[in-house]
Amino acid sequence: MKRVIPTAFPADPCLDNPATLGAAIRAARTQAGMRQVDAALSIGVALQTLIDIETGQPGVSIGKILQVAQGLGVSLFVLPPSQRDNARRRLADLTQPPL
Repeated sequence: MKRVIPTAFPADPCLDNPATLGAAIRAARTQAGMRQVDAALSIGVALQTLIDIETGQPGVSIGKILQVAQGLGVSLFVLPPSQRDNARRRLADLTQPPL
């Protein structure tokens, strides 16, 4: 069986395009050690849907994206523009490895 190689989450937590969201979904799946086919099966979506999400294809419905995100434990947050920079800084502090 092919080994799953973990990928890193995007450095910037602001998901401003389908490719960045896809990278976060892929990181969650690979860090869980799941192959695409196994993740799709356990979440209840077609393999092609998961592939399209992970590769940032813009035509996937928001409902399917949220289903996959929830199934892989990825949380999405909505913030007003005035709070984004502060949230980025705080999230960066939380994700830094301890000294």
